Parts: sequence; C-alpha cells; structure tokens
Amino acid sequence: MIELSLAQMAQGLRQKTFSSRELTQAFLDRISQLNPRINAFITVTAETALQQAEQADARLAQSDASPLTGLPLAHKDIFCTQGVRTTCGSRMLENFTAPYSATVVSRLEEAGMVSLGKTNLDEFAMGSSNESSWFGPTLNPWDLNAVPGGSSGGSAAAVAARLVPAATGTDTGGSIRQPAAFCGITGIKPTYGRVSRWGMIAYASSLDQGGPMARSAEDCALLLQAMAGFDPKDSTSIQRNLPQYADALHEPLQGLTLGLPKEYFGEDLSPAMAKVLEQAIQTLEKLGVRCKEVSLPLTRLAIPAYYVIAPAEASTNLSRYDGVRFGHRCDQPQDLEDLYKRSRSEGFGEEVKRRILVGTYALSEGFYDAYYRKAQQLRRLITQDFQSSLKEVDLLLAPTTPTPAFDLGSKINDPVQMYLEDIYTLGVNLAGLPALSMPAGQVAGRPVGLQLIGNHFEEARLLNVAHQFQQVTDHHLQKPSGIE
Repeated sequence: MIELSLAQMAQGLRQKTFSSRELTQAFLDRISQLNPRINAFITVTAETALQQAEQADARLAQSDASPLTGLPLAHKDIFCTQGVRTTCGSRMLENFTAPYSATVVSRLEEAGMVSLGKTNLDEFAMGSSNESSWFGPTLNPWDLNAVPGGSSGGSAAAVAARLVPAATGTDTGGSIRQPAAFCGITGIKPTYGRVSRWGMIAYASSLDQGGPMARSAEDCALLLQAMAGFDPKDSTSIQRNLPQYADALHEPLQGLTLGLPKEYFGEDLSPAMAKVLEQAIQTLEKLGVRCKEVSLPLTRLAIPAYYVIAPAEASTNLSRYDGVRFGHRCDQPQDLEDLYKRSRSEGFGEEVKRRILVGTYALSEGFYDAYYRKAQQLRRLITQDFQSSLKEVDLLLAPTTPTPAFDLGSKINDPVQMYLEDIYTLGVNLAGLPALSMPAGQVAGRPVGLQLIGNHFEEARLLNVAHQFQQVTDHHLQKPSGIE
C-alpha cells in the first residue's frame, strides 16, 4: 500500500481494497520502524490518526467523501494544529500546544485527510539543510550521510522514505522546492496569496507561502485543490477563482515555449547536474515544447536582497518570543531585562539569532535606507526581470539547486556557502511567483531537481507540464536506497 500514489490510494479506498484504518496503520508501522533513523517526524499522533481514519471509513461507507477522504498526510511543524504540539523546530516553542488549527490544516481535515503528525524542520524555517532544528537534523533517505534540504526537510524526507504519501511544507526562499529536489519528490510553491498563511507561524511575512509535497504532480494537484483559496482571516489572501488543477493535468504540451535563463545554467551549476538537466530538456522537447534562452540579469542580486528583507521581517515577527506571554522562559530572572535576554538567548538557536541580528541591524536608524530600502528596490527590479522574461515564453525552466544534496555538516559552519544553495530559488519568492520542483534524474545516487517557474496564478500549467513529464519518465517512482 505504501508505494501507491494518493490517486491510487483513493481508488483503493473506494473499491474497498483496503480501509483507511489499514492504510493509516501501515504508515504508522513504517514511521515506527524508520523514523528513529532519519528523524523526519517531531511528533507522531498515532491515536488521533486512527480515530480520524475510522471516521473516514464511516464517511466512505456512506458515500459521503471527498477525493482526499481517508488519505494520510503529515504537516510541517510550523502549521498550528489544535491540541497538538507545534514547535517550529525550536527550543523556544518546545512545549507549545496550539489552541487552534491553521487554515491549511483545517481545510485538509475537512477534506477528510488523516494527519499522522508533525515533521521536522530548520528552526523557524530558517535554513537550507534541516540541521538547525532543536530536535536534531533529519537525514536524507537516499543517503544517510546527506542533508534532506530545508527548511521543509522533514516533510520531504518523510515522503521520500514512504513514511507518509504527502505532506505540507512552506517556502520562504525555496524551502519546498530545494528539499523536494534533494529528496527526489515533487513540491510546488504557489503564488503568494494563493494559500492562506493564517495559523502558519511567520518567518518573513511577505515571502512565506504554504504548499504541498508529494511524489508526483498529480498528487500535488489533489492537495493544492484542497489547500488553496481565499481566506478572510488572512489579509494577504487573494480573492480569485480557483481552477480545477486535476483537470488541467492531461493537456498536451505542443506549442508551449519554455525559457532557459542563461544565468541559471552558468558556472554555479555543476557539470554533472547540467548533463542530467539537458536530458530532461530533451524529453520535454519530444513532448512538443520549444525551448529558448532568456535572461534574468539580476539573478545574483537575489541573495543579498533576500538576506536583508527576510531577516528584517524575521526580527520583527520573532520579537513576540520574549519569555513573558508564551514560549521558553528562563529560570529565576533577576529583572525584566534579564528575563528578555536569557529567555531569547536560551530559546533561539544560532541561525535564528544570526538572522535576528542581521534584520535588526538592517532596520536600525541610519541603516534602513542603506540596506532595507535598497533591498526592496532590488526586489522590484528582480520582479520586473521575471515579468519581462515571462512575456517572451510561457514558463521558465531551470535547475532547482546548483548541486545535489550536500553532506551533513559540510556547510553548517559557513553561512555564506549555505545561503548560496538558494541562488536558483530565492528570486521566485521575491517576485511572488509560483514554482515547482520535480525529480529529473540522479548524480552519484542523489536526486536532481528540475524547476518550473510560471507567471502569477499559473500553478495549473506548472502541474500540467510536470505531470506530462512524469508520464514518460520514472524518476518520481524511484525508491531511496539509503533506508532499505
């Protein structure tokens, strides 16, 4: 059962080949067996999951079910889930139990999905390797010596290892797409505002966006259908008609033009990666697409712009964690200043502290204009770059990352090298565009991700191209060798 796609599982439930409880128990057994090795889950909600599965079986028996009813999933531990510990991978929220559920969680629950638990992540979603979690790093199921990517590394590793068929993630600068690439699965970052951020604990409010992670584009389409849509509780949510994503999957690709940004295929891209991507491009061309070179000249400036804007917003969002209202509180504070200092020093990890300091500095008097305002001006120019290119072509096609998954510990002490891992993903978030990563092959046994970037609200087209690619390739069906 665990090898089936969401669509196949849904069919099996309706044909009574197996029950939701049997399906849920199979994945819980798998989690019990493998999670101690790869550390993909922070919290497993086995008892609740089995109760939800029994409720789903009752709905299925009465033919009162949605396409997702009875299907298991996991939530990145940054989505508030009522009555369940929600930690953000941080000591600061180690014992925080959410009093309400995020809109994404509620919508998937209303669709009848069964939540198996909460997945590991870089602390407060700040990282590219899942090594900054207070609960320890997640390991890549393809190679236990490699990182799974971040910050949604726990979700990606759980899906790849068949601990769960699908999971939610969040993407602030590539945190769905990069771990999807490193773990050989499919993940889509929707247009900013397409999926509600209400109840998703904030890192950088103008960049954060939730999205689905699964083994195939078809499964991502099913999940996104339930997750997306206007939410009056989120002031950044966009009121716009929601297409039927699954209906667009089978559209032919003839006549579609894909732009290849020359800056994404330069010296930063490893030669072995370039060879795999060239083969993927040839496959797409056989499906009827036409490729042409385009330019995104400000690509290299996305990193400095992002690493001013995101930390600035983080320093503001994380100021609420002060040891007074909720979160970690130091023992026996001497006075209010000591309470603030020690609670925050003890509760936050090194990467979070680094970004808070950078952000506070960029927003401080005398530096705001020199750094934050300039970064926002760059953001507008980067957005214009994308818009200009997308007037020439239908979609952009690019690598998701410059290299396959790197070794654990190899970049943890070099923040600049770690940040450079995001060179192909950050610009999309600055521009608020949708983008998808899908498996395209392997280099030395580690997966390679191919990225598709579209104009605003073109998630259906991204999923269509990815699905057609996956109909003639089997990269998304490959099983990790590091855990068997």
